[in-house]
Amino acid sequence: MTAPLTPPPHERSAQGPWQPPAAAPGAAAPGSQQAEYAEYAHGWYGQDGPGMKTEVREAGVVALAVALGGVLLGLLWWWLAPHVPLVGDVAEGSWVVYLKDTEGEQAVGVDGTFTLLGLGFGVVSALVVFLLRRRGGVPLVVGLALGGLLGSLLAWRLGVWLGPAEDVVAHAREVGKGVTFSAPLKLGAKGALLAWPLAALVLHLGLTALFGPRDPEPEFEHGAYPSQPAA
Repeated sequence: MTAPLTPPPHERSAQGPWQPPAAAPGAAAPGSQQAEYAEYAHGWYGQDGPGMKTEVREAGVVALAVALGGVLLGLLWWWLAPHVPLVGDVAEGSWVVYLKDTEGEQAVGVDGTFTLLGLGFGVVSALVVFLLRRRGGVPLVVGLALGGLLGSLLAWRLGVWLGPAEDVVAHAREVGKGVTFSAPLKLGAKGALLAWPLAALVLHLGLTALFGPRDPEPEFEHGAYPSQPAA
């Protein structure tokens, strides 16, 4: 009698139907650094990213949302900015308006309040945008900076509109001679309008550089090293 032709155990394991198919060349193994990076960096958009149209659309939404924050900035500026006291008087039959406290620093405080609020809004908007869109990208950064600039302009005009009347002579006539009243809100240094967009831009770029997705390092399986060209 002859023994049944049964392949050795190591041959059965090599030919068994349960053997998983070999990975495609260049494909990242599950659980590897490349696979984790792809899942983290690409997110919902796939390996090719969201595409330029999607990035531009998202940048527009970010710019609009950030710009609307200028309403809150304008309200806070109108509420927190110091008042500049003025006094009206009649000289030679005409009204004149002058500062009640010529050595006061209220006018500087108005610009400083707007600048500090703009820096705070820049930090908050950059942090929120980074947490929502860690991928970053040029359109997103441009949208963030543009939204901050538009928000500053909106806050400036809103604060001026909500503040005291801009016609100080008419206001002096209304309140009467020698009565103190507040000067209209105004920015003596227009550079304060750039506090929000610059703070948002710098912080967002810093967060992206420190905590954004990075390119994966190459992995070598079974201790193999890349081949070197022959001398």
